[in-house]
Amino acid sequence: MILPKQFYIRNDVVQIARDLLGKYLFTLFDDKLTGGFITETEAYAGVIDKASHAYKNRRTNRTKVMYYEGGTAYIYLCYGIHSLFNIVTNNKDIPHAILIRGIQPTTGIETILKRTDKQQLIADLINGPGKVSKALGIHFSHSEIKLFGKPIWLEDRGKIITDENIIVTKRIGVDYAKEDASLPYRFLIK
Repeated sequence: MILPKQFYIRNDVVQIARDLLGKYLFTLFDDKLTGGFITETEAYAGVIDKASHAYKNRRTNRTKVMYYEGGTAYIYLCYGIHSLFNIVTNNKDIPHAILIRGIQPTTGIETILKRTDKQQLIADLINGPGKVSKALGIHFSHSEIKLFGKPIWLEDRGKIITDENIIVTKRIGVDYAKEDASLPYRFLIK
């Protein structure tokens, strides 16, 4: 079942980030279906979160999509190289977002291997946000796409990830956020 809008427009971005573990992320570009289940996420709590692009209500051409209604793709270019896929959550004008940091591929393996220049599946093939986008063909030009159908969507296929199988840590690469860098907003499957 494709995740409905109600899944994304909840108030607690941290809980949604946790709930995304085990959900399936799919893309369909150039008639190539690829996807897998989400293994790692990071939450960004908008205007009050020093690590968020929307901290202190910052609005730019790049970040304006964070103020859209939940269920929208926020994809930005990092270091001029990597497209990073985020999911906007909450209601319009509340700029919460979740970075998808890892997936376990299940669909379109041949295409994923070709996109990532690999010969075979390895354990850490898609364990980084830049790798997620590369493997699934996601590009920063896809920002603002609604996630309720093709070309990018998420599904609940009944995979349950229990609390004892989840590691909770601080986020990666946000030391500039001072005390907010230590918030337990990163979730990954053991």
